[in-house]
Formats: sequence, structure tokens, C-alpha cells
Amino acid sequence: MIRLLKTALTACVALMCLFHAIQNVVNLQAGYNFVALMTSMDGHVAYPETFGFAITTPWINWLILWIIILTEFTAGLIAGKGAFDMWRARAGSMVDFKTAKKLGILGSGLGVFIWFGYFTVIGGAFFQMWQTEAGNQPLRDAFQYVMMCGLVMLYLSIDED
Repeated sequence: MIRLLKTALTACVALMCLFHAIQNVVNLQAGYNFVALMTSMDGHVAYPETFGFAITTPWINWLILWIIILTEFTAGLIAGKGAFDMWRARAGSMVDFKTAKKLGILGSGLGVFIWFGYFTVIGGAFFQMWQTEAGNQPLRDAFQYVMMCGLVMLYLSIDED
């Protein structure tokens, strides 16, 4: 049962990352507008001075958006392959299953990187997205995604014996 649970949770990470990537593609202009708003650093009242810099160049904002989307797709595909490998190894030896978990761990770790690295560190700390109404809720949501991916990553790291 533990192996099946780990496989299912890894599949959930894969789907979450893929769904976010697909939603971003379907809402490409809205995604661009959000990135451009956050990187413009407009509306910063609480901490109006910053050591950072605003980005207002459209092609850089498009690049940022595509990096986010491609990383989400990559995390989803890697976690998905990990879930598939774990499913195939579910009745195998402990060594086989441990080997199969590697991509699930990597995909979950990439999920942590996306929502902690991109959104919390760069968006939240550097671009101060918490200061705007539009950025505050996505920053809070990023914490949930970090925790989900991180907990799955840690759970997968535990041996089943």
C-alpha cells in the first residue's frame, strides 16, 4: 500500500505541475500581464525603496513567463515518468522501487524550485510581489504548492522497509 500511495502522490505532483503549465499556455496573455505587473514593481507602498530593479522590457517578461511554463512542464513530465516507473516497480524489490522513485523525487524537487525559487524568492523577496493585491494571493498559493511538492519529495525519500 505504501508503494501505491507514493506512486499516486507522485502522479498528483505531475498533474499539478502539468495543469499549471497548461493553464499558463491557455491564458498566455494573462500570464504575461501578471509577470509584467510583478516585475514592474508598481504599487509598492509599504516598502517603496528597493535594492532591486524593475523589468519593463516586454521580451524579458515573455522570457520569464516561458521559463516558468517550461519548468512547470518539465517538472510535470519528470514526476509523471517517476510515477510510471514506480507503478511498474511496485511489486519489485526494494532496490528496484528505490531506483524508480528517483524521477519522482526530482520532479517534486523541481516543483519546490518553481514555487519557492521563482515565486517566493524571486517574486516575493526580490520583486516584492507581496506588496500588491494582485501578487499577494499567488504568493500565498505558492507556499501551498511548495509544501505539497516538498512533502511528497520527503515522503518519497523514505525507504519502504
